[in-house]
Amino acid sequence: MKTVAFRQMKDGTREEYEYLTAHEEEYAKGLPDRVLHALQQLDNSLSGYQVTRLEHSLQTATRAEADGADEEMIVAALIHDIGDDLAPFNHSQYAASILRPYVRPEVTWVINQHGLFQNYYYIHHLGGDRFEREKHKEHPWYQSCVDFCEKWDQASFDPDYPTRPLQHFEPMVRRIFTRPAFDPQFVGERIDDDSL
Repeated sequence: MKTVAFRQMKDGTREEYEYLTAHEEEYAKGLPDRVLHALQQLDNSLSGYQVTRLEHSLQTATRAEADGADEEMIVAALIHDIGDDLAPFNHSQYAASILRPYVRPEVTWVINQHGLFQNYYYIHHLGGDRFEREKHKEHPWYQSCVDFCEKWDQASFDPDYPTRPLQHFEPMVRRIFTRPAFDPQFVGERIDDDSL
């Protein structure tokens, strides 16, 4: 079978869905390569800063690693802005959705919220409320997100910072994104919470 016969999903057979599942599982094995490619594309993305979006991402991950962050958080720091091209108004949620099947919920939550928390540094200049993040003040990972933004994200626009290259982070990307999706060993019990 090269393709399934059905034209509507409701008409598919068990054999066809087993066939498609095998294809999807094989395709999923290429996720690390696609993530690395998407990161490389950030080198030709949004301009105006003193560093490219890729350099910003690498610098954020370099700072996280230098601070002793674990591998999940380092990879999250690396891909936190991967959605800038395709999801400019919800890039945080885009990146969090990529991470969610492979990392602990804290990491997913921090990346999901980092765009809102980053507003603290600039949104008041544009008439916004820089303290909007305070609505999450009682959340157990609030401080993690504050720290992510303060120590790594907002600080990573420095063209003189000694930033590690993408090749340095590639093994980490491969380890995280080849984990079994939603494995409780890594993500805990699955939480169907839209706030993650």
